Amino acid sequence: MEDKTENHPSFFVATGTGSAEITEKKSRFIADVFPVQSQEEAEECIRRIQKQYWDARHHCYAFAVGERRENTRCSDDGEPSGTAGKPILEVLGGAGLTNTLIIVTRYFGGTLLGTGGLVRAYTQAAQAGLAVTPRAEKVYGNKISIVIDYTFVTPIQRYLTQHDLIANDIKYEERVTIETNIIASDIEKACADLTQLTEGRAEITRGPGGYFEKPVAVG
Repeated sequence: MEDKTENHPSFFVATGTGSAEITEKKSRFIADVFPVQSQEEAEECIRRIQKQYWDARHHCYAFAVGERRENTRCSDDGEPSGTAGKPILEVLGGAGLTNTLIIVTRYFGGTLLGTGGLVRAYTQAAQAGLAVTPRAEKVYGNKISIVIDYTFVTPIQRYLTQHDLIANDIKYEERVTIETNIIASDIEKACADLTQLTEGRAEITRGPGGYFEKPVAVG
């Protein structure tokens, strides 16, 4: 049975860490972002930040884990209910991110911000952290192996570039083997295009389905 794309929706993940700081009425809000694969990994990152900023008053956080964000959790860590963890979680959701943790550490500056001010500050800090965090879209597809004569290398590479496909590996032997990942819904057309482009002389092999990453612009 064919594995259809709709059974494997795409999602976004952090692929590295990010950190940013904002100041609101002398309170410092430091946002740290981490890619995480489980609740246990998120909790370990939280403990590490709590130890790093041991003298801070609050370490508020939110994370989502799972292809469909099956596991989400947030904490106000002593701030008024709903003013920190929930806004951070909403920033994650608004960015469509999963397998990602945002921790916002607050150093109190002596001035109360009120509930509205706290919501804005934690939201802006989380957004600032994400703005400098590398991300990728996880899309479901197949690894495709294309074996061609040297004559067709340039046309194939041009086709891949035009369709935002990346040559993951190229082997130059008696013939040339190019491997790329193609979204499941695009495979049939891509294979037909490649066959036509090589006058039917390409050997195209489709590997098993799985998720692969498409980088997205940071900011």
